[in-house]
Amino acid sequence: MFASWINSKAPFNFSLLKKDIEIPIVKDVYLALIQEWNDDFLEKKWNAYILNDRDTPIDMVLVVSKGYDEHRKTSTMRHSIAVMVPKSYAKIELIQDDVLELNNEFFVTFFAEGKLYERKFLFGKDTITEGNLVDIPIIHKPGIFAT
Repeated sequence: MFASWINSKAPFNFSLLKKDIEIPIVKDVYLALIQEWNDDFLEKKWNAYILNDRDTPIDMVLVVSKGYDEHRKTSTMRHSIAVMVPKSYAKIELIQDDVLELNNEFFVTFFAEGKLYERKFLFGKDTITEGNLVDIPIIHKPGIFAT
């Protein structure tokens, strides 16, 4: 009886199934950490950057970050960027030294070409070290890519 009421009264299309929802795969958008000189701390610190290596802009970029392990959890940080033009980057946040030993997760959502994209980026605990540096395109500095 309830199912027939929903089908006759509800303004929603319940015939749309989870398998019908398209979730596009994020390509050419990256998250990287770069160690840079910080004038406030008078030493090198790690900064998180988002890179748009696409040939199209991305809009309404939201980044939610947190650090965690089995026993500890940091505050959740939220950042927004209105528009990122093609082949550009934006600084997201400074990573404090005591957070480097935690898993650092960045959940990124954005719009591009009329579709919503989302991806989780992760820096595993104790992986943010100078031994893991690679060349980061667009920024042209050594850094570490998130997985």
